Amino acid sequence: MTDPATPAAALPLVLVVDDDHSNLESVGRIFEKEGCRVATAAGGEAALARVRAEAPQVVITDLAMPGMDGVALLKAVKAIAPHVEVVLMTAYGTVEGAVAAMKEGAYDFVTKPLKRHAVVRSVKKALEKQALVAENVRLRRRLAGLCAPGGMIGQSSAFRATLDLVRQAAASHATVLVTGESGTGKELVARALHELSPRAEGPFVAVNCAAIPESILEAELFGFERGAFTGAVARKEGRFERAHLGTLFLDEVGEMAPSVQVKILRVVQEGEIERLGGGGPIPVDVRIVAATNRRLEQEVAAGRFREDLYWRLNVVTVALPPLRERPEDVPLLAHHFLRYFCEKNDKPLAGFTPAAMGALERYRWPGNVRELENAVERAVVLCRGPAIDLPDLPGLGGGDGADAPAAARAFSLPLGTPLDEVERHVIRETLRQTKGDKALAAQLLGISIRTIYRKIDREE
Repeated sequence: MTDPATPAAALPLVLVVDDDHSNLESVGRIFEKEGCRVATAAGGEAALARVRAEAPQVVITDLAMPGMDGVALLKAVKAIAPHVEVVLMTAYGTVEGAVAAMKEGAYDFVTKPLKRHAVVRSVKKALEKQALVAENVRLRRRLAGLCAPGGMIGQSSAFRATLDLVRQAAASHATVLVTGESGTGKELVARALHELSPRAEGPFVAVNCAAIPESILEAELFGFERGAFTGAVARKEGRFERAHLGTLFLDEVGEMAPSVQVKILRVVQEGEIERLGGGGPIPVDVRIVAATNRRLEQEVAAGRFREDLYWRLNVVTVALPPLRERPEDVPLLAHHFLRYFCEKNDKPLAGFTPAAMGALERYRWPGNVRELENAVERAVVLCRGPAIDLPDLPGLGGGDGADAPAAARAFSLPLGTPLDEVERHVIRETLRQTKGDKALAAQLLGISIRTIYRKIDREE
């Protein structure tokens, strides 16, 4: 039930409650042999005192006891420690009462005379559920501290380096060019730049240059006067005017036609626009953030993008790393999306099983954060159990490195990463490959298990 190398203090605590002393000792010995810490109580009142003092993961209690019976104890435990799972022991004649108790929040029930395999299986499943819930709570707390402005989430060194650059650039008035593969979160960076800037109280206006037809894009950006063209029945402000004193985000800027590029250049240089059909310039105070998944220097060399505009936009460059280069952020992002889509679909789930999380961490994510978001949303919709399991994640079991042997997989760290942090990255990755087997990880790394606990515990 537990890893023999796990420190005693980290072993799960099972509280056994029964007024029958012989049964109390017998059940206690079962779970001691299964590698658990065991506490016992001969009645409901004593059990509640131990729940308050020792915070067990699972309570296994007799249903029929004098004074406070198993159902009353269940209700009291759930009132003071809702995360604790309760398993009931019941005689055949009181099974109906146990079933009714499950509606009050009991995890399971087992019938007397107890069969060792049945009671162990029930408590093991309860411990797994409790661990999933606890991990979900822990990750939610970490997410609260790791969510950067704009909704960016991460703890990896690559993410932190990006966030540091965003914070520095935000305080200036310089144009920023955000580069990266599709799905890496370029708009989130643009929003963070806005929220951290002196313009945060102003508007944030986004334009997807690839989604608006070339014939319409100019009018959308600069606006038009009544009668400027067929169908222009009234004056319309463009996106630049709407973004006055704020930030204009030009997404997929590499898709703009040359004629629009010329006018964007004028805005950057002169700080003014002219509506289509207008009679004169209109001053605008706008901070431009542009983004692209193309290599603009190659587009310049090919004559598809103006070199002068490229240098005007590329004052500060924020290059977003793909998700495969920040694997330690996958669990945080996955739990963030899980919480969001559970709330959206009114479908409470405990979290991810170890097999499911392992698949998420091994997958290469060619579609980056957007693909991870879609995968979690699909899993929430398809999931039929209490937590997302491997069958709820179709497509992650093969292709694109998902099943690559551990020896063939590698990870990279930015040059200049402190050695202490490099050590922790290597230990975490080795534990991931050994599926949490600390003894094997220590053997592979040539260090002691004590060193692994010391390095990992320090970052918790």
